[in-house]
Amino acid sequence: MSDSFLIDPFLETAHPVQRCGWPDCGAACCMYGAWVDQTLAEDILQHADLIAEYMSPDLRPPKLWFDGRVEPDEHALSGEVAHTTVLPNPDHYGGTACIFLRPDQQCALQTAAQENGLHPWRFKPFYCILHPMEIKEGRITLDDPAVMVGEPASCLRRAETSVPLVDIFHSELDYFLGD
Repeated sequence: MSDSFLIDPFLETAHPVQRCGWPDCGAACCMYGAWVDQTLAEDILQHADLIAEYMSPDLRPPKLWFDGRVEPDEHALSGEVAHTTVLPNPDHYGGTACIFLRPDQQCALQTAAQENGLHPWRFKPFYCILHPMEIKEGRITLDDPAVMVGEPASCLRRAETSVPLVDIFHSELDYFLGD
């Protein structure tokens, strides 16, 4: 991440929501693939042997992992992001999935890191960690949770009690901003 972000005050507000209850959501967030900082994409390719072990055999060749699209991104350390390959997947929400999504609905990048004693997000793209939060005007924020819980594959579900959003997303916020 090239920027120092602030937390939108909206994330301090409490709402009757909770996390999706993965794997109930089926990793719907992986439907469109991910934009990966070019530096991280190169790092992923340098660790291909470690990561490929956690992918289906037919998807292990690293030349398949990125689709060739590269775009400028103001939040990327390198200033550019590469797009992961998106594959048809009739068993996944929306019928497509990121190449790194495993049949067990786990991310091969995160699984590879965890299984090798690394931080779970060592290879995980910034936007994947951030999701469903987003960056608007230099602040980490979230769309209206009341609308999000109405979506069938939302990252949030209704809850009996209200909780500040910063508490729900504390792991991600700590990772990006420090304690």
